[in-house]
Amino acid sequence: MKILIVSDKESKYYWDFYRPGRLDGIDLILSCGDLKAEYLSFLVTMGHAPVLYVHGNHDVTYDYRPPEGCVCLEDRLLNIGGLRILGLGGSALYNGGPHQYTERQMRRRIAKLRWKLLRAGGVDVVLTHAPLRGYGDAEDPAHRGFEAFLPLLDKYKPRFFIHGHVHMTYGKDIPRTIQYGSTTVINGYERYILDLPEYEAKGFLMPDRW
Repeated sequence: MKILIVSDKESKYYWDFYRPGRLDGIDLILSCGDLKAEYLSFLVTMGHAPVLYVHGNHDVTYDYRPPEGCVCLEDRLLNIGGLRILGLGGSALYNGGPHQYTERQMRRRIAKLRWKLLRAGGVDVVLTHAPLRGYGDAEDPAHRGFEAFLPLLDKYKPRFFIHGHVHMTYGKDIPRTIQYGSTTVINGYERYILDLPEYEAKGFLMPDRW
């Protein structure tokens, strides 16, 4: 399974200068938020791969005009071709805007997912907008990561924790990937390809009930 991760900035390669065939071979697209709804709708139309997304703190238009043909993963756990993916969007609370959460609120969101995680037997990918506290985040209030994510990773040990929010243009020392125990933390800024050949993408469907 080849996964395209997008976040925070519409990639000119896939948007402004798109050419037919550039999305060939992509089996799944994951959005970490703060992208135009039209961009995600374009990707799902041109690429013919499912698009799963969580909200960024700037995705206010999604509430009344969500990306067409895409699947919102907020507070859900979906099994895509054997890959268990959990979605927790939003950022830390910093100015009272939408899709912002306190640590306590994020802990409650995670607690409500306990039975879904139990039934699924764990999780392989945690898809978020905000980073993990202390791993790829920043010190300003808007870009601090959530400490609430740490116990989630400690308990379930997902293979990947994928986030956005911290633009890699903010500084030269911002890493694309970093390790937290057995979990690889990925900053999905703009675009990143994750290739997982051990997962079979051929033929999986996105049922309407999702």
